[in-house]
Amino acid sequence: MGNELIEYIAKSLVDNPDAGFLEGILKVGSVSLILKVVESDIGKIIGRSGRVAKAARTVLNVANSMSQKQYNLDILV
Repeated sequence: MGNELIEYIAKSLVDNPDAGFLEGILKVGSVSLILKVVESDIGKIIGRSGRVAKAARTVLNVANSMSQKQYNLDILV
């Protein structure tokens, strides 16, 4: 559920929604989601002082709070 939510949020914010991708890496007890976007869209994903990225991480953890895994979101250019 978390990867679909982050993908929806990211595609809603950027100018080039088809240029990026989301990849999930399963680890013991956690899931790392890697969001890769083009350089021109990185500011829209991170936001001023990282507020958008922090909010996306919070929404991700709240949405998946019923599972016993912790979700991490990394944003790459």
